[in-house]
Order: sequence, then structure tokens, then C-alpha cells
Amino acid sequence: MNETRLHWQAEALWRQLQPLLPGLSIEVVAHADSTNTRLLERARLSGGRAGRAYPHTPEATPAPNEPPTPLGRRADDTQPCLLVAEHQTRGRGRLGRNWQATPGASLTFSLSLPFDPVDWSGLSLSVGVALADALDPLQPGQAPRIALKWPNDLWLVDPAVVGRKLGGVLIETVAVGRHRMAVIGVGLNLHPQPVRDLATGFASLDELEPDITPPAVLHRVALSLAEVLRQHEREGFKPFAERYARRDLLLNRPVSTTAPVFEGVARGVAEDGALLVETAQGLQRLSSGEVSVRLSGTPVADGES
Repeated sequence: MNETRLHWQAEALWRQLQPLLPGLSIEVVAHADSTNTRLLERARLSGGRAGRAYPHTPEATPAPNEPPTPLGRRADDTQPCLLVAEHQTRGRGRLGRNWQATPGASLTFSLSLPFDPVDWSGLSLSVGVALADALDPLQPGQAPRIALKWPNDLWLVDPAVVGRKLGGVLIETVAVGRHRMAVIGVGLNLHPQPVRDLATGFASLDELEPDITPPAVLHRVALSLAEVLRQHEREGFKPFAERYARRDLLLNRPVSTTAPVFEGVARGVAEDGALLVETAQGLQRLSSGEVSVRLSGTPVADGES
């Protein structure tokens, strides 16, 4: 695929998202080190100007001496921004890991927005549900092709093996004045590409849809993501627990964890998104960010030791 031939239809996407994300601007850049890093830095620079009023239209005027960008992004704006990089050169994953991306073979974007949820817990799981349900809609009783690995990975399920990593989510926050902004970063593999040191295996969406393109995937997932973020802001993770359970890659599988170190069997997630692991010492609750979880075997039925 040639990155110069991508057509993002940003205005159509803006019109779809703006009712849920008032003041939204959309940027598509050819290259970026990290879309999360760019939006975090922009939010930090806006900290002293958090009370400034901004126009809520896509035709807003860029800041002085700033090159125009799609839909007129304002450099020191704290309104929602969807930033897409056709090629992300220094993408970041959880725990400081690198996210490798190839032009045209990946979709990498970040959404920043002021965010004041009733509970931050489980936000990465809610985001995973939004992405997976948009990419792999399920009928009643249908087995998912896209599963969710706690706390922030999407995996393609294979019949013969546990699965392979398809994408990931990175959520970061930053204080801006009296408010806090969330930056939700998403990376998805669309086509085969050279990768290094990927112990979980590599999967791409073209295994499900051979002719998939980055703009098509963005248009498919963006509305679902915005809807889920707004609902999580009002209600927390609880409304998404059942949808997550349908795609829980770890459920009833032996796992080993680090920090703390122990082995056990994953028994789903709690209503606040904590991972539940049955161990010899009893049922353990693990919060996002505390552990790295690795599959260590085949499924174990409830009640088995």
C-alpha cells in the first residue's frame, strides 16, 4: 500500500463524531514520533491557558505562525483532538515497550479529550470492547475472532493456538488547569510487516478482510470508541463487563504474573476491571498497571486445580 494514496475523509468523520465530542478537531499527518506524545505535550503546553474559549467548528483558525492542518487544529487547544499518523516512528506501548508500525500496514491514532469519569478503573478494558465490537460484531452464540487480553491488547483468535497479537491500547492522562485530559492511543496491525522480538506472535486484520485500509478501519472504530468513552465517563466499566467477558482471552487459562510473582488460573475480571486470578493462596485481584500477564498453558475448567 502507498501511504500517499490514503483518503481519510476527515470531514465526514468529524461530522459523525462532533455531537459526542464537541469542539473536536481531526488531524492526519504523514509522520509522527508518537501520537500520544504529541497530544500529551500539547495538553501540557495548554495548562496555563485552560480557561481560554475556543470555537467549536472545524473551520477554526490556526494559531499564529502555525501551518494549517486538516480541519484547522488549534495548537494550544484543550478541546478533543483525533490525531492520526500514517507512519508512527516511535510509538509507545504499555510499560515503555515500543510499538512497531509500517506506513500503510498499520493504523495508529490517539484521541485526547477532557475526561471526568465516575471511575477511571477498567477504562482500557472499555476501550478494548469498543474496538473489538466494531471490528468483529458478534451474533448471539457466535465465537469471537478478536479477543481481549487484559489489560490492553487485542488478539486474533486462532483455532489451533491461543492467538496472536493484533493491536494494543495505551491510555495516559495529564492535568490541564483544574481538569484532567485523557489521551487514548490505539495501534492496529492491518497488513503483514516486519516485526522484532514479538513473543506473542503477529496478527493482522487482513486475515479477516483482505482489502482492509487504514481509513476504513478508522471510520469503523471511531464512533464506537467515542460512544464507549462517554458511557464509561457516566457509568464506569460495569456496563461493559459482560461484553468484555465474551472476549476474555485469559478466562480459565493458567497465567503467570509479575509484580507480584505468582501462578494461577484467570477467573475473569471484576466490575471495576481488576483481573481475578485463582492461586494456591486464594483469589487475587490485580489492578491495571501492576502486572504483566503471560499465558502459560491451555484452558482450565472452573473448579480444577
